[in-house]
Order: sequence, then C-alpha cells, then structure tokens
Amino acid sequence: MKKVAAMSHWLDLLQVEGRYTFTVAQAESNTGRSPIAVQAALRRLKKQGRIVSPRRGFFVVVPPEYRTVGSPPASWFIHDLMLFLKQPYYVSFLSAAAIHGAAHQQPMFFQVITNKATREMHLGRVAIQFSMKTNLKKFPVVLKQTETGTMRVATPETTAFDLVRYPSNAGHLSNTVTVLSELADSINMNSLAEVARLVRVPDVQRLGYLLETALHGNTASLLLQCLPKKIRCIPLLPGKVTDALPDPRWRVIPNVTLEVDL
Repeated sequence: MKKVAAMSHWLDLLQVEGRYTFTVAQAESNTGRSPIAVQAALRRLKKQGRIVSPRRGFFVVVPPEYRTVGSPPASWFIHDLMLFLKQPYYVSFLSAAAIHGAAHQQPMFFQVITNKATREMHLGRVAIQFSMKTNLKKFPVVLKQTETGTMRVATPETTAFDLVRYPSNAGHLSNTVTVLSELADSINMNSLAEVARLVRVPDVQRLGYLLETALHGNTASLLLQCLPKKIRCIPLLPGKVTDALPDPRWRVIPNVTLEVDL
C-alpha cells in the first residue's frame, strides 16, 4: 500500500482491502506522519466513532453500519487481536456452540479461552469475555471463516467439555444441558473420547452423566472407557450438599434439578 498522508483516507483504503485492524506502528509507517500527528489523528477518529481500541496500540475500524453499535462483531478482529497480544486462543462456550448450530441461547459476551488472565473488553455494545486454560493448545479446534478472515473455534467436542468444566460461562447448569442437547448431533463420540483423555476425570464423569441421564440417551459409552476402573463419587454441581444417591454408572451425585429448555 502506498503511503497516504490523511489518516481517514488510509482507513478507507484498509476497508477496500477487507482489512479492519491496524496498529500504531502500521499507521505511522503507512501514512508517513510523525508519532505525535498519528496520535492526534487517532484521538480525533475515535471521537468520531470511526475506530475503537480494545487494547492500547491496537485499533479496529468501525464501518458506518456498525457506528451505532460502537464496533463491528468480535469475530471480525479476534484473530488479529490475539496475534497482537501474542496469546494463543480459541472461541468456546456459548459462542462456539452458536457457531456449531446451538443457537437457542445467544451469549451476551463473545467468549474466548486463552492462556493468560485477560480482562474483559467492552467496545460499545460488543463485549469479549476471556477464560484461562494453560494447556489450550492441546485441544482440537477448527478454523472458521469470518467476514475478514478466519478464527479458531473449539470443536463441538472441546466445547462440550469446556461447558461442563465452567458451567457458569453458560449461565447455569440447566442452560449447559440445553446447549449440550443442541450440540449432540454435531458431537462425534470417537472425537469426544479423544478429548476426554485431555481433561480431568470428574469432567468426564459429569459430561457422560449429562449426555446419558439428562438427555435420556445411551450415547456416551465410549467415555466410560476413558475412566479408571475405580472412580470416586462427585457432585454434579460442585459445592452443593445433598443426600441423593450417586448414579451407578458415572458415580455422579445429582445434587441439582436440571431443566432442559427446548
């Protein structure tokens, strides 16, 4: 791209090329303007609503149709943002479930897993929520096409285990079951068993129990092969006391009433 003195004109050229993110260094290099002049131009463009900055030094172009929202969808820039932060990532929880067709519950946040504690980002009405998993690189993902490129998204099998491991990210456990019921047709049981070897034993127990008991189907037998011969009894919802007897197959104590909203 040739150097363009006017920052606003450079933003137009970026959009023509299908690019919606840039850094301060790129702005300085492509406009040939001084750092002071670039910063002044960026402040002016932010006030006009033409750009937003989820992190210092990183900017997102806001096309006219998204000015009232305050930002284009997170899917437009999440990959570039995580490259800028130098953090591995994948989209998961309700956001990934929706991408895989479980759209009954629309997430309030765009939900991302990365390897570091990362604070939430709010850009107008667009919000990004981060959860941390140190070994996320081991988990299978798929590349999904977006309006501006691609992004890394948890497979249905990875998504299922993430939802069980962090039920609060789905709102509550009943909502997790609802989402799992919608994901069920997309889940490959052989692939699910492979992911099971990457997670904790209680997560396998809980997911197996939810798939078979709450969803009324003998669908998770392969998960039993991933469990040790002797497994301890665990509560379905950690921290909630009950006198209920454990499920004999999964050794899960049903200490919460589940309601599937279909």
